[in-house]
Amino acid sequence: MSRPAGSAARTPSSLWALLAGNFVIGSGVMVVAGTLNELSASLNVGVATAGQLITAAALVMCVGAPLLASVVAGWDRRRLLALALLWYALGHAVAAAMPDFGSVLVARMLTVIAPAVFTPQAAACVGLLVPPEQRGRAVTFVFLGWSLASVLGMPLGALIGGHFGWRAAFLVIALASLLCAGWVWRVLPTGIRPEALSRAAWGRVLGNPLLMGVVGVTVLQASGQFVLTSYLSPLLRDHLAATPTQIGLVWAWFGLCGLIGNMLASRYIDRLGAGHMVTLCSSLIALGLLLWPLGLGHSWLAVCLVLTPWGLGCFSTNSAQQARLVGLAPALAAGSVALNSSAMYTGQALGAGSGGWLLAQGATAWIPAAGLAALLLGIGLGLWIERRQRGAAPAASPGA
Repeated sequence: MSRPAGSAARTPSSLWALLAGNFVIGSGVMVVAGTLNELSASLNVGVATAGQLITAAALVMCVGAPLLASVVAGWDRRRLLALALLWYALGHAVAAAMPDFGSVLVARMLTVIAPAVFTPQAAACVGLLVPPEQRGRAVTFVFLGWSLASVLGMPLGALIGGHFGWRAAFLVIALASLLCAGWVWRVLPTGIRPEALSRAAWGRVLGNPLLMGVVGVTVLQASGQFVLTSYLSPLLRDHLAATPTQIGLVWAWFGLCGLIGNMLASRYIDRLGAGHMVTLCSSLIALGLLLWPLGLGHSWLAVCLVLTPWGLGCFSTNSAQQARLVGLAPALAAGSVALNSSAMYTGQALGAGSGGWLLAQGATAWIPAAGLAALLLGIGLGLWIERRQRGAAPAASPGA
């Protein structure tokens, strides 16, 4: 790997642009969950069917992240990341013009090629923008964009969708993506080309039990969360008669907690250690899932209260996972981070699919229990990885 000359002076603006890119990417990924009620009504399909937009998109991102990591390995990251955002803008604009569910589904699946490229490649190139001792903080800083998407992008998307329709929300994402593509192109230094992973390097990633264990934790965490969050809007509407404004406020509170949690994780991750941070944040998510039925049984304000620990752990968990992978094997980060993104989207697909099935069966009471079970398995696997890591040779030594 090589660092372009003079990049150190441009690093702050570069990191801000990558954060903004993740904000737009995250807002677009989550806009379907925020506008699920409007999508269902406008396209004349059931909520569980509309939720398959989340499942199908997650499957594309799951498969696309590792495959595209190899395809784009030699691309200049400035060009690659800007083009990914331009593709995202085009995809959302096209989807907004589609007349029926089938065509929206196809447009959505093509659109989310962009997140499969942007998020893992933005995280992987951070190692070329900052010194090694700052990698953990830099990765979590860039991933703050997803937290901002939850505190600003998701609620705004839900509000716009609730008052003006889901097509308007998609068009706002398209415009934001276009603007962000220009920002990335303007400030990211040229010449950022992480070393392409060879077949042998991919073999080291896939054959490393610690790296693959971390990826497994991500699958369990994401599936445990998305079994419920994919259908948060219709659950609030059906059980609490929540208005679009109230739903938007719930998402905003959840996102604000996520932002605070990620900021705290960014501040303390190098001191606490990425592995311990993952365990702490996962435990907060599990607590939120455990308390969920209490909130849903009272009011949307009570839902905000029980979502507080969940929000604090939600985005900081995956930020810590990314930093954990980069720290375990910096030379293999392009592959391991791409696999981690794939794992996150795999979990989204599993969670949204199983949550939709439970919803269609009328078994909504089992949704939080299913999510909690997955989170507890993830915490257990994470603790096992911690024990193995303490007794193993540094994972970064091969190919580092």
